[in-house]
Amino acid sequence: MGIKIILNINSKRYSVDIEPWETLNHVIREKIGLTGTKKGCETGGCGSCTVVVDGKAVYSCMMLAFQASGKDILTVEGRDNDVLLAAIRKGFMEMGGLQCGYCTPGFIMSAYALLSMNPKPSREEIKEAFVGNLCRCTGYVKIFESVERASQIISGDKRE
Repeated sequence: MGIKIILNINSKRYSVDIEPWETLNHVIREKIGLTGTKKGCETGGCGSCTVVVDGKAVYSCMMLAFQASGKDILTVEGRDNDVLLAAIRKGFMEMGGLQCGYCTPGFIMSAYALLSMNPKPSREEIKEAFVGNLCRCTGYVKIFESVERASQIISGDKRE
C-alpha cells in the first residue's frame, strides 16, 4: 500500500509515491534521481549515504523516507548559491580530500553539518564529526585538511 509524501530536497519540493518501508536513500536515488548520495553498506556503517536533514548529518539508508516528509533535506548536489557547500567542495579539491570519490559525498555532507554549527572546528572536532564516515583510500589526513581549508575559505582567512 503506497503513500504520497512531500520531500523538500535542495530547496525543491518533490511529491513522491512510496512504500512505507522505503529508505530515504532509495527514494532520493531511485525515485528522485539524485545519485550523488551513494548507496553503500545499507546498515549505517559507512556513511557514504549521509545527507543533512534539518541541519544534522543523517545516514539516509537508516531513515525511512516518510520520516523525512516535510523536513529540509540537503544532498551533495546542493542548492543554488550555497556558499558553505561551495567552500567545502573547493576545500576538497584544493587539498586532495578524495581519491576514488565513493565516500566523498558522505564526508562533504558531514562536513556541511559540522561547519554549519561550528565554522572553525579543531582537528579533534572534525575527527569526531566523521566518526561514522569510512574511507578505504585516503587515510583521512587529506579529508581533515580539506575541512580545515573549507573553514578558512568561509571565514575569509588567507591560505596558510
